[in-house]
Amino acid sequence: MTTAKTLGQAFDLLLQPEKFRDYGPNGLQVEGDREIKLIVSGVTASRALIEAAIAAQADAIFVHHGLFWRGQDGRITGWMRDRLRLLLNHGIHLFAYHLPLDAHPEWGNNAQLAKVLGLHTEGRFGEQDLGFMGSGTDPWAGPQVLADHVAAVLGRPVTCVGTPGKEVRRVAWCTGGAQNYFEAAIAQGVDAFITGEISEPQAHLARETGVAFLACGHHASERYGAPAVAGRVAKDLGLEHRFIDIDNPA
Repeated sequence: MTTAKTLGQAFDLLLQPEKFRDYGPNGLQVEGDREIKLIVSGVTASRALIEAAIAAQADAIFVHHGLFWRGQDGRITGWMRDRLRLLLNHGIHLFAYHLPLDAHPEWGNNAQLAKVLGLHTEGRFGEQDLGFMGSGTDPWAGPQVLADHVAAVLGRPVTCVGTPGKEVRRVAWCTGGAQNYFEAAIAQGVDAFITGEISEPQAHLARETGVAFLACGHHASERYGAPAVAGRVAKDLGLEHRFIDIDNPA
């Protein structure tokens, strides 16, 4: 019988959350009462994902964005009450791993994004080594060519700020809301940086430095780590696993 403790130990062994300074608790966030046979993975512990997991008769949910974050209102009201009530009424365990899931060198968000985009990882950079850098099999003829490739793979538009026609050989990337890693990426001498979101300062930096900035969506860039990790652990423990993607335009 697989318990929440057994499953949590397996996730911890793989992701090593104790090595990270994070914005919220990693690991078991909500304890249910079910024996675990089916794990549903997703990006965010939204009400829609919880309802889909209930419909799938899941016993545990594994996500990148959990329910609890540093500095949030601690009262259980409104949307938080609704999500927790669904989990507790159905006895479903909720596991969430944030930065450890971004950083894992094989199964994490950055490693898996590189895999789907055809990027070869050659190094790490930035705070807590969360940023990855490397290259493709061949250089891209310009930033927009790379952006078109990313858009085709991820299935959503990409915001691209860069010098038209400037060849892109070396690329840095960090999934999600990592726009503040752009300056660290520039310092590595890359030609382009890929992340989920763009803020106002990054457009100016891209134009002034000649390093292209590609924003491909927070959710879209982080769809791959959770199912990779949950699938790996489920296989090791002899459990079922199902990834449910709740669409998010952000």
